[in-house]
Amino acid sequence: MKIKVVLGLIVLYIIVFSNACRFDPIDIDGDPIDTTGNPIDTTDNPVNTCHPDTVYFSRDVLPIFVSNCAISGCHDAITREEGIQLTDYDNIINTGDIKPFDLEAGDIYEKITEDRNDKRMPPPPRAKLTNAQIATIAKWIQQGAKNLSCNEGGCNTDNVTYSGTIAPFLQNTCNGCHTGSSAGAGIQLNTYAGVRSVALNGRLVGAVSHTTGFVPMPQGGAKINDCRISQITTWVNAGAPQN
Repeated sequence: MKIKVVLGLIVLYIIVFSNACRFDPIDIDGDPIDTTGNPIDTTDNPVNTCHPDTVYFSRDVLPIFVSNCAISGCHDAITREEGIQLTDYDNIINTGDIKPFDLEAGDIYEKITEDRNDKRMPPPPRAKLTNAQIATIAKWIQQGAKNLSCNEGGCNTDNVTYSGTIAPFLQNTCNGCHTGSSAGAGIQLNTYAGVRSVALNGRLVGAVSHTTGFVPMPQGGAKINDCRISQITTWVNAGAPQN
């Protein structure tokens, strides 16, 4: 009888002691802890910080000025026609006479909305800015003409189309120099046929990616971002469809 009691006490002691020595992982912040031995992924995914109602200078406005105005013989860093240089934020604000929040006070908006050919900018034979481009610049000025930029998030190359991705990009970034009879190097990017031609012969991707042997584009402007290059390359590799 005494032996059974002693054995029972020993078993009870072992159970209590083992439970007292077992510690569950505790996180003071209340977050779960990975106890599997696998590393926890702490990499931040890119977040879209662009607000749909905000005009961002680097994304929306600068490409319009670079493509249509900051070109040789007009308002690039070398020519500076009438002392106006439209290549970057500081020069656009200072030499372009931009008055934040007031469309009527500065010269730029008046010039791009001028109906008389001898007064408007860009001057003939270059095409007038589109209504969408004028509206973008107007909204930017009305929002204070700020030097804003944003992160568009992860790069989506799953659904790249000519109408939704390629044509709008070319309109703002390239067509100022590559439209109509005055198209630079004879390359017209305001038509699908013209774009398809340079897409399939490699000149489009070579130019925007600044590949050796190609003239880097946009001329006089900064290299476009890697995401846009990837989207253009994806579309070209798919056969440059008119989708």
